[in-house]
Formats: sequence, C-alpha cells, structure tokens
Amino acid sequence: METSMKSALIIASVFTLVSCESMQSPPATGGAPSFFVTSTGVGKGADLGGIDGADQHCQSLAKAAGLGNRTWRAYLSAQGKALNEPKVVNARDRIGTGPWYNAKGVLIAKNVDDLHAAKNNVTKETALDEKGQPVNDRSMKPNKHDILTGSRPDGTAFPGTPFYDMTCGNWTKGGTEGSAMVGHFDRSGPSDSSWATSWNSSHPTSGCTQENLRSTGGDALFYCFAVK
Repeated sequence: METSMKSALIIASVFTLVSCESMQSPPATGGAPSFFVTSTGVGKGADLGGIDGADQHCQSLAKAAGLGNRTWRAYLSAQGKALNEPKVVNARDRIGTGPWYNAKGVLIAKNVDDLHAAKNNVTKETALDEKGQPVNDRSMKPNKHDILTGSRPDGTAFPGTPFYDMTCGNWTKGGTEGSAMVGHFDRSGPSDSSWATSWNSSHPTSGCTQENLRSTGGDALFYCFAVK
C-alpha cells in the first residue's frame, strides 16, 4: 500500500511539473514584423522620389499599419553614372542584418546571406503587405508580382553607363524612357528557369510609367525591410 502511494505521488509530481513547464513556456512565436511588400506604390510609376522617397514610403506605410517604431528601408539598388564608379547603392547593404519576419511573424530570412540564398522564404504565401494581406500573384488579375529592385541576384547594383538603365534613373523616372529590374515575389514565371523564379532579379520592365510597369505584371510595388 505504501509503495503504491509513493508511486502515485511521484506520478502526480511529474504531471504537475510538466503542466507548470507547459504553462510557463508557451510555444515560441515569430519575431516582430520587419519585412513587407508595399500595398501601394508611390503613384508615379517607378519615380519614387529616389531611394530616399522610397524609404519614406516604407516608413509611412509601416506607421499606418502600426508596425512599431522602427527604421524602414526600401530594398532598392542605385547605379553609378559610369562603369566601375564607386558611388553605387547595393540593396543588400541598406536593409540591416536580419532576421526578418513578415506581418504574421513568419521568418523570411535569418541574415543577408540567407536572404540571397536559395533557401530564403520569400514566397507568394509569405510575401505579405504591411497589413498582413497577400499581394496579387501571377495567377490573379490584376497581376502585381513584379517587384521593383534594380538589383542583381546577389542584391548588388548593376554597373552604370554604358550599361542599360536598370533603376529607372535611380528611381527618378516615371516616363517611357528607362527600365527597372524587377523580381517575382511569388517565385513564378513563364518557365522554371532561375531568372523567372527569382524574387529579386527576374527581368527588366519595358518603361517606367505606371502603365509600362503594369504591362509586364507589376504595379510599382517594392520590398521594405526594418533595419535593426
């Protein structure tokens, strides 16, 4: 009888300990939102008011969505005026060190290298806007899967003149002249090639107006990241 009682007490103690630990250690949740696709563009095609204007747009959207008092930067590169000019801006260098989470707390990437590796978690399910809403992908109308980046796959800028404009005049052109490199947030394109499924460097646009951008499947949207 005494042995049975001791066994019962031990079992009860273990159960209580497990229960307390469960109460004190809830399942881990994702980090604070630190990545989103803009729900709207600036309204002037690829003329974002330069990179500074794009940053301000990220900041305004994040504030309106209640994403906390953080510094937000647009994932955009800027070309130099000439080949090998040092005054270029690499998108990968201006977004902090990570990790980054979407508005639902889902991890996008742990750090800059992870973000630019095949294992990053930018997909049509995770690339949400600042309100936590999905963005129209390639299968929807209107298609908005083209995301402005002006970047190469590794997040660096394209060379300057004499090479082709890949940033719509460093985000100051909103006319038919110029072009901008875009990525596909939904990782979907006309083929399974790496360029077609790239989140940040898929193809150039046919111009810089809102209509030009829409003609290839975009809406002048871009990525925003919180700087740590």
